[in-house]
Amino acid sequence: MAEFYQLQQNLLITTLVMAGVIFVSVWVFYTVAIALNYLLGACVGVVYLRMLAKNVEQLGRQRQKLGSARLALLIALILVASQWNQLQIMPIFLGFLTYKVALITYVLWTSFAPSLD
Repeated sequence: MAEFYQLQQNLLITTLVMAGVIFVSVWVFYTVAIALNYLLGACVGVVYLRMLAKNVEQLGRQRQKLGSARLALLIALILVASQWNQLQIMPIFLGFLTYKVALITYVLWTSFAPSLD
């Protein structure tokens, strides 16, 4: 389980760092409003990743399969964004997907980086 907790921590840190870098980039190239929409989506993506990690941690001990309740988080966010005029759906959705970019980056980094053993 120590390896799992280390992986979980690495993925959360990678996601947060990437969200910060992308947030600043969006702020520089677009408006503050779009950057804040992106940041809202990225924060929800981090919460989603944390909920997924908790479900995976319980897998085998308390649960036999993963639930899909965490998807309600994304659905609720998109519904709120579509109803509230200050929010924009595309930056929020792309912010949410930041955790996937962090996962792919982490996998590529661990696959191609030389082992330090």
